[in-house]
Amino acid sequence: MSDSILHECGIALIRLRKPLSYYIDKYGPTYAINKMYILMEKQHNRGQDGAGIANIKIDHEPGYRFFSRYRSVKTQPVAHLFKKIGKKYKKAQKEGKEKYKDARWLKQNVAFSGELWLGHLRYGTHGLNSIENVHPFLRQNSWRSRNLVMAGNFNMTNVDELFNVLVELGQHPKDKVDTVTVMEKIGHFLDLEVQSLFEKYKDEFSNKEVSEIIEKELDLLRVLKRACKDFDGGYTMAGLTGSGSAFVVRDPSGIRPAYYYADDEVVVVASEKPAIKTAFNINYSQIKEIRPGHALIIDKDGEFQHQEIIKPLSKTSCSFERIYFSRGTDPEIYQERKQLGKLLVPQVLKAINFDLKNTIFSYIPNTAETAFMGMMAGIEDYLIAKQKDIIIDSKPTVDSLDDLLSFRPRTEKIVIKDVKLRTFITDDSHRDDMVAHVYDTTYEVVNKGKDTLVIIDDSIVRGTTLEKSILKMLDRLQPKKIVVISSAPQIRFPDCYGIDMSKMGEFVAFRAVIQLLKEQGKDYLLGEVYEQCQQAWQNGEPINHVKKLYEQFTYEEISEKITDIVRPADMKAELQVIFQTVENLHKAIPGHSGDWYFTGNYPTPGGMRVVNRSYLNYMDGKLVRAY
Repeated sequence: MSDSILHECGIALIRLRKPLSYYIDKYGPTYAINKMYILMEKQHNRGQDGAGIANIKIDHEPGYRFFSRYRSVKTQPVAHLFKKIGKKYKKAQKEGKEKYKDARWLKQNVAFSGELWLGHLRYGTHGLNSIENVHPFLRQNSWRSRNLVMAGNFNMTNVDELFNVLVELGQHPKDKVDTVTVMEKIGHFLDLEVQSLFEKYKDEFSNKEVSEIIEKELDLLRVLKRACKDFDGGYTMAGLTGSGSAFVVRDPSGIRPAYYYADDEVVVVASEKPAIKTAFNINYSQIKEIRPGHALIIDKDGEFQHQEIIKPLSKTSCSFERIYFSRGTDPEIYQERKQLGKLLVPQVLKAINFDLKNTIFSYIPNTAETAFMGMMAGIEDYLIAKQKDIIIDSKPTVDSLDDLLSFRPRTEKIVIKDVKLRTFITDDSHRDDMVAHVYDTTYEVVNKGKDTLVIIDDSIVRGTTLEKSILKMLDRLQPKKIVVISSAPQIRFPDCYGIDMSKMGEFVAFRAVIQLLKEQGKDYLLGEVYEQCQQAWQNGEPINHVKKLYEQFTYEEISEKITDIVRPADMKAELQVIFQTVENLHKAIPGHSGDWYFTGNYPTPGGMRVVNRSYLNYMDGKLVRAY
């Protein structure tokens, strides 16, 4: 999207199901490393400001480290991690020589040589971009079964409540953030499970034998059922124990994605299907989805089960995953994005007054290309039907028939982003002018004063990039009219489940409503809604009162006001901004109905509380997150 917003975190997990020697003999010592690198790099579109990786050596001998962890906030964090790991293997290969392919020697002498791997790509919605905020996180103990390594793609809306639960349990959490509260909550019930098994067997076996029994009988299903029952948010959370068990758990609404693949050699989990497909060269049909409210649990022996831990709610998977975040090579996502573009055609034809001859179609940024292709396929369908009607009705001559059949819609690469250009060296008074040059345009393809430019974008969040850069640049081409199309509906409400869109005043749709209320003498509603939000916040009522403001106006009225807001003061061309409808969104993406940022229909009570809090923050002038 032309407006930058923070991405989604991504996870990757691999469990080798056979002895390490099997993989060394069949594939070489770096088999798991190579697979993990592909899994993470293929999800790098999800997060760029940090990455981490952890590895567990199962049944490793006492006296040796049984887990390893690296984290990075370098410019290319994934490459940085695996370069460090690769150096260790190269050194071992040089020094160990023939021992390099001995599994026992490798595990004793080389870090990251275990059977269980967990990787994470971070795009932080909370906290600074420091190494301490990068997953995976560790909860350490000298008992292997009590060690917990966790990473996830999640945001909890009830962190205060979870923090208080930990305090009531007798803990003293070091920070009030969801990463800490989630890990400590799961860690607490992991401790209880281990202690329960210890009490069960302590009189019958030695402590060493009891420790081994605990690792075999550890019931992660029970741990997760007890720990996750009062989580409110969108989450896919992955965890490893020091003894070699693992889990990936998904929220009951299925907000955040998780997929897995298993055969007799590996169990693999990732946030996106294309990453698994590419890394293991399998068919998409072999990749399964972790169902909402379920967990994929892998025991120490490598056996796995897919079990319900929380009663699933109505599935409301995040539609933004499909519109923008996930890799577009997924065949389902590819078709969905094309359909988003195709469904916009009636609005586009109306906006250009059906004048295809004097219209140029293009897109910005590159991620909008698939929707653009769908839109052009729809335009072609319209054109074929129109040509057919003309031929049947008017019986054209040979010359006119040639002209008719040879006509094609005009498409051009109008906008190109110059990734090398930076604006940090200029002062504030000249910054807008510099920003306007971050994009390059293709000149001399527009008939000045005659052509209409149609530009499709993934979505429009704040509208600032349109106003400060893109529209100024396009206006220099001197078209008669510019039509900007968003393949997503109007973003009206904050997200609180993983995308950092929580400040109400930043949304151009909300700004448009505020202006309309003032212009039509309805601004008294701002105070009424403020009082209702305040009461709902204090009483914990899961009601979205902000909807009332949007209900005062039609979808088209808000789009028209957005057009006024993003229009640069000195713009000469006519301007129109068009948004996808929510109805067509669901037609294009029927399996992912999560639309709370467009409709305000949050799947959890915490989401309703966040939208009210966000509105209160806006009215109080607080520029802070609402969760």
